[in-house]
Amino acid sequence: MPIVTINRGSYSRGKAVAEKLALKLRYECISRDVLLDASDEFNIPEIKLIRALHDAPSVLERFTHGKERYISYLYSALLQHARKDNIVYHGLAGQYFLRDISHVLKVRIIADIQDRVKEEMRRENISAEKALYTLKKDDEERRKWGLQVCGTDTWDSRLYDIVLHIHKLTVDDAVDILYQMVQRSAFQATAESRKKVEDLALSAKVKAKLALIAPKVHVEADEGKLYINHFETSADSEWLDKIKGFAEQVEGVRTVTFNVSGPKEQHDHINPFHNIG
Repeated sequence: MPIVTINRGSYSRGKAVAEKLALKLRYECISRDVLLDASDEFNIPEIKLIRALHDAPSVLERFTHGKERYISYLYSALLQHARKDNIVYHGLAGQYFLRDISHVLKVRIIADIQDRVKEEMRRENISAEKALYTLKKDDEERRKWGLQVCGTDTWDSRLYDIVLHIHKLTVDDAVDILYQMVQRSAFQATAESRKKVEDLALSAKVKAKLALIAPKVHVEADEGKLYINHFETSADSEWLDKIKGFAEQVEGVRTVTFNVSGPKEQHDHINPFHNIG
């Protein structure tokens, strides 16, 4: 079954679209859940992860390898949900992390700034000037987060299968359109696409496990066979044994292979960390 990711700005009605679509499809609707999962793994208060949305990379860089660790935990938490299929995800970086999985429908919801200002004024009881300033600041911070943490511009329409403008189109219109798209054969799961999710989920879980001791390594998985690319030609056997020991603790890992010359040639697997500087 398909997975739907919805990228949205504040007061764009994207949350309402996600919730109504999930209800109509009888799917699980997730957003903050993934953040909470990541917060538990990252062992820092959730408020700091929420602030990371607005302050990245400054907040994340206060921690050792903070950016790599945060991304690895968030990515792993999301992929654990993706393994179940039948989800609508409206949250951080869904269109980026799941971009090469064929049964994912990637959506962006936008709205006129005037409509968003009115909604912000109503909800926050503030002036139009203050509402406009807040929305523009939030948009810029969300865009900066995507560029600096994931290396992608959330405003780039090429990241999405469809961009819907809530104005003439209502929330219900958007839900109906997406409901019809989800039925299309292009977004149905296949044995190959499910294998990809399983492999990505395992590699992400290992990456998260290694985040504190080896945050820079690249990890790829293929049906339980793990390939760890560390690019450290001077790495000693004790360090490699420690990494192997951590990796083997993860359920589903059958074998661990190290590669110092570069990533294993495996074009059907994406590396979600390749754009992180």
